[in-house]
Amino acid sequence: MIDVVQLASDLLGAESVTPARGRVFDVLEDALRPLGFAVERLISGEAPDGPVENLLATRGTTGPHLAFAGHVDVVPAGDGWSADPFAPHRRDGLLIGRGAVDMKGAVAAFVAASAHVPTDAGRLTLVITGDEEGPATFGTVSLIEQMRERALIPDLCLVGEPTSVAALGDMVKIGRRGSVNIWIEVPGRSGHVAYPHLADNPIPRLIAILTELDALVLDQGSDWFQPSNLEITDVMVGNPATNVIPSRATARISIRFNDLQRGDALAARVAAIVHAHAPDAIVSPRVSGEAFLTEPGALSAMVSAAVLEVTGRTPELSTTGGTSDARFLRALCPVVEFGLLNATMHKADEAVAIADLEQLTEIYARVIRRAFSAASA
Repeated sequence: MIDVVQLASDLLGAESVTPARGRVFDVLEDALRPLGFAVERLISGEAPDGPVENLLATRGTTGPHLAFAGHVDVVPAGDGWSADPFAPHRRDGLLIGRGAVDMKGAVAAFVAASAHVPTDAGRLTLVITGDEEGPATFGTVSLIEQMRERALIPDLCLVGEPTSVAALGDMVKIGRRGSVNIWIEVPGRSGHVAYPHLADNPIPRLIAILTELDALVLDQGSDWFQPSNLEITDVMVGNPATNVIPSRATARISIRFNDLQRGDALAARVAAIVHAHAPDAIVSPRVSGEAFLTEPGALSAMVSAAVLEVTGRTPELSTTGGTSDARFLRALCPVVEFGLLNATMHKADEAVAIADLEQLTEIYARVIRRAFSAASA
């Protein structure tokens, strides 16, 4: 058996600001091997986005195959903590430390849950990356490549992101919106403000571009998704002088979009608007993920049933929130996300209720048993 609180504490005590390497994977490997898992630690990628350490652990070779995906890297601690963010401590029924809910607590819960399931009941795979909070270039994507090369394709995948809102078990994610960030650079010609006819001010053109973009209504939403939204996230000129017309002006926008849209099509739509106002402007899009939906079915039903049995709550099936590595994993098999409360993730004094850790362990154990028994029936 695994003490889930102790394992979570050990993981929290292994400082692992993204990209994570080394000790945090030592802790995880030491917990998995005695449970019968074959553990591989893989280094992927090169600078600037790598190298990244990842972990692939498997137990069993036949039967129904369930994967659990997660990450052990965390965002920087930041200021405002009441104690050392990488020295986990307990207070008032809480376990406090960076990564408690996002998402070392869920990783610990799934490892502990696997100890409650016979090793010959089916096949388990843990897909754990050290780079989910960063660029994610060589994280889960590299693990998926390894799994494909080895024909290690699961039937179902559960991602342990913190999906609960007000109470453990009140929400399960069955999809995510897509995300595209777009950088816009409008060139001009610098000059003295007293002689504007000898210069070309790019700022009015950028303002016109942003005004038109801000007024866009992309869609009204779909059956499972809220409307897509475009937000202006940065505007910069960087002009230190009061009497100089600048030579360029830049902006950045971010679009979170539903399953009615595609990232490349949105980027092309933005580029058309930009070039109508500034033909020489540079538009640089980066699509970090497309929208996806796992239609309600066997996997979401298994998770919902386990949650109801343990907590008495029937979770809402939702597609809200930001992106996660589920956007990559959905290419392998049906995937849903379920984990701890997200109220304190990325905040000072990030904390998980010890009772929630214990209940999440039981929920995950029931999901594993259901996945194995349903596929065997």
